[in-house]
Amino acid sequence: GQDKFANLDIRIRVKGGGYTAQIYAIRSAIAKSIVAYYAKYVDESAKNELRATLLAYDRNLLVADPRRREPKKYGGRGARARFQKSYR
Repeated sequence: GQDKFANLDIRIRVKGGGYTAQIYAIRSAIAKSIVAYYAKYVDESAKNELRATLLAYDRNLLVADPRRREPKKYGGRGARARFQKSYR
């Protein structure tokens, strides 16, 4: 892909989350920005071809993972775990 993307200059700043989450955010941002660049400055068929290639490689590059941490609730240590019940 160096011949296709040699003229691109990409700068990304990331805040928040952990080390791995930041890496995944950077991967996603680069993939989405390249698809947007192709949509604006190259033709539509090349954009669709690139998008299909990226989706075939890894769907999480273009589609974000919606899973988040479930909040803690009362009556236990975590989101689902409950304190043990004792009758005596």
